[in-house]
Amino acid sequence: MSKVAIEGNASGTGTFTIASPNSNTNRTLSIPDATTTLVGTDATQTLTNKTLGSGLVMGASAVTSATAQASTSGTSIDFTSIPSWVKRITVMLSGVSTSGSSPIIIRIGDSGGISATGYTAGYAEAINLSNTQGANPTTGFQLHSGNASTRETEAGVTITNVNSNLWLAFGVSTFSDYPSGTVLGGSKLLSATLDRVRITTLGGTDTFDAGTINILYE
Repeated sequence: MSKVAIEGNASGTGTFTIASPNSNTNRTLSIPDATTTLVGTDATQTLTNKTLGSGLVMGASAVTSATAQASTSGTSIDFTSIPSWVKRITVMLSGVSTSGSSPIIIRIGDSGGISATGYTAGYAEAINLSNTQGANPTTGFQLHSGNASTRETEAGVTITNVNSNLWLAFGVSTFSDYPSGTVLGGSKLLSATLDRVRITTLGGTDTFDAGTINILYE
C-alpha cells in the first residue's frame, strides 16, 4: 500500500494522509473541476444539488405526494407523469361530489392513454347498516353503487404493482353525509408502464363540483 502524506497548515500540527488500497487493478479517482468538499462515509455533512437514482435510501421518506387538485369542475381529474419506478399509488378523495348520480371510478393508464376497459374488479356496499349490494365492474375500480348530487365521498384506494404491468387495487369509501360504506378491489393488466391515474364517473358526463383529490406514490 502506498501513501501520500500532506502536512497541516500553519495552524495545524497533524498530517493528511491519502492511502491507496492493496489492489492488482488500476483505479482512477476523479476529482470534480470545482472548489468543493469531498463527501465522507462517516462525516456529518449536508448535501446540495444532488440527484439520487431509484431505490430506497435508509432513513429517508420514500413517499411522494402529488399536488392536490380541487375536484370542483370538469368530468375527470388526472394525475400524469407518474415515474416509471413507482410500485404503489394511494388515491385519496375528500368531500368529493358530482352533479349527478353516476358512481365515481378510478382508472389507470400508460403512454397509450387511460384504460377504460378490461378491469377485473368488484365492490360490496352496506347502506344504513342493513341493505347490501355489489357488482363486478369492468370499466374501472368503482367506489360505490351510485352517487346523489348532494353526497360527499371520502375514500382511500391503494393501487399496487404485482409484477410487470399488472396492478392490484383495494380500498374503502363512504359518504360523509350518508350512512354507508363500500369495500372494493380488483386488478388491471396494462400494455405498458403505468404513468397516469384518472378519477372520473361511470359514463364520464357528470361533473365534479366539490372536494379535493390527491395521490401518494412510492
